[in-house]
Amino acid sequence: MFQDQLAEKVRPFIDLVDDMRSIGIDKELPLPTIAVVGDQSSGKSSVLESLSEVALPRGTGIVTRCPLLLQLCNDKAVKWKAVISYGEKFRHEFDKPSEVVRLVEQAQNVLAGKGVGICEDLITLKITSSTVCDLSLIDLPGIARVAVKGQPDDIGAQIKNLISKFIKKETTIILVVVPCNVDIATTEALKMAQEVDPEGTRTLAILTKPDLIDQGAEKNVLEIVHNRVIFLNMGYVIVKCRGQKQIDENMSITRAIEEELEFFRNHKHFRSLLREEKATTKCLATKLSNALVKQIKKYLPQMSEKIKEHLGEVKHLLSKLEGGPPLEPAEKRKYLIQVITDFNEQITQLSKGDIIVVENLFELMRREFTVWMECLKNAKSNYHEVVQQVVDEYDQKHRGSELPGFSNYRVFQHVVQKLVAELKRPAMMTLQTIRDMVQKQFDHLSKENFKNYPYLYQVSKKKIETIQEQQSNIVKARIVEQFEMEMQVYTQDEIFNKHLPEDKAEGSDHDTRSKYPGLFNAYYEEEKAEGSDHNTRSKYPGLLKSYYEIVVQRLADQVPMLIRYFILKESAKIVCSEMLDLLHRDDADNILQEDSEIGEYRAKLQAQADRLLLANDKISSL
Repeated sequence: MFQDQLAEKVRPFIDLVDDMRSIGIDKELPLPTIAVVGDQSSGKSSVLESLSEVALPRGTGIVTRCPLLLQLCNDKAVKWKAVISYGEKFRHEFDKPSEVVRLVEQAQNVLAGKGVGICEDLITLKITSSTVCDLSLIDLPGIARVAVKGQPDDIGAQIKNLISKFIKKETTIILVVVPCNVDIATTEALKMAQEVDPEGTRTLAILTKPDLIDQGAEKNVLEIVHNRVIFLNMGYVIVKCRGQKQIDENMSITRAIEEELEFFRNHKHFRSLLREEKATTKCLATKLSNALVKQIKKYLPQMSEKIKEHLGEVKHLLSKLEGGPPLEPAEKRKYLIQVITDFNEQITQLSKGDIIVVENLFELMRREFTVWMECLKNAKSNYHEVVQQVVDEYDQKHRGSELPGFSNYRVFQHVVQKLVAELKRPAMMTLQTIRDMVQKQFDHLSKENFKNYPYLYQVSKKKIETIQEQQSNIVKARIVEQFEMEMQVYTQDEIFNKHLPEDKAEGSDHDTRSKYPGLFNAYYEEEKAEGSDHNTRSKYPGLLKSYYEIVVQRLADQVPMLIRYFILKESAKIVCSEMLDLLHRDDADNILQEDSEIGEYRAKLQAQADRLLLANDKISSL
């Protein structure tokens, strides 16, 4: 019927948008389209039936419960066939026009549930026939003012929100359906169109039911059609579709279109509209097809740029994801070797300070070792106080069988041992802190390198934890050994002498033993030693202070060296060795099993890239 409406040069543009929508480009950017809106009982379904030449679901209340994309394709070699699709996978081909109503209602029940609710999911109905025009449009639910039984109270708001999502897009042509027998200024559909298109540059209005207007109101309708009441840049078209009586009488749509032409030809007031091409469904089809093609041409450069922009973004995201393991066993094994080798290299570099992961590990360790050094320094004051107190209270609390002026070396040895032993706890705390630092950074490398492979990540994480625990136990044992050795209170004489103050390091006045002959003479002569000249203990605090400096120097270096060697260097070496052991296994498939989410995400991105590439090719072909 309308096969000659579009020139051959028009068809490719409509096909382009339909093809782009079929490959999912409408998910990436808005495509030029025609959205049909109208109040309930405005005659919207009748208009779509006339354009598509098939009956659509009818009834009271909300009939269109999901957006319905009607793709009409003229093909002189095809009598009639259709495809309905919705959701991710459902697609059904059929060749009987009478099946349309059942299949559309079935689709709505699947998507929106049985009842009177609505859903935003799109149903696509593609009709190919030798008599339809080339056109694509989306039918939206009719605007409801009052909720009926079974509907939510806010059904009106839900429908308006759904309609707004479509008509607010600048690429959308708004097709407003308004009955002739109502005040056009009060229709909700036209109000919604004016809110998003106040200049009326992309709004076309259809006036329906011209046979139902009151006698004498024809002039008012003509004023509207001639754009003198509410101006719309795209204008108005008046149509007469099947009424309820004709539907009840099973009048065919073809016959109804023939009667429509006769109605306008014979109408005293409206016959002039035929010459002006402002009346009949045929005129509407031509106007819509031309408007859609014009809109497509207008936005074609933007669509091309947007597609290229999106394609660049998707390719960038794909570049961040590894391509995934190869399928061939030999190649998969090589890939596994490379993945583990890359991880081992980074662990080794980290242990040497050649790379920084999140934070500089060596700087963090230096800070912690500085805290350890401060702990040793802070312990000095307490050490000196305790030694001095022992000296001052020696005769009252510590003196044994020795004569006055003599001291028991063991007393002072025990003091040194006790005070040095108190440093073991902060040494262990330093170990734990450094272990946590190193394990955290090892774990981070594991997560980054094996983020796509949950098995490898879990295995490496477990190995890191186990090895860190083993190495930590070794260091604990070594620290305990170190402190047990410190209980000997020993250093080389030469080293000890170097740490004595200069005034005490020379001569014999620091040698407390030089006082002993005088003390024995006093005892022999039964003299009473008074004063401090025979009190050799006055020298002890200074001597023990010098020894403590030696202890501090030993511990200040020894504890950090133990920790760095075993917790960082040796741990890294063992982790690398144990990860390489995985290469001796024969289950590379399990080891390289990808995270399902990563695989799905890559597949989604790849499909998106394929769609965009295909769309870019289609645009370039024009």
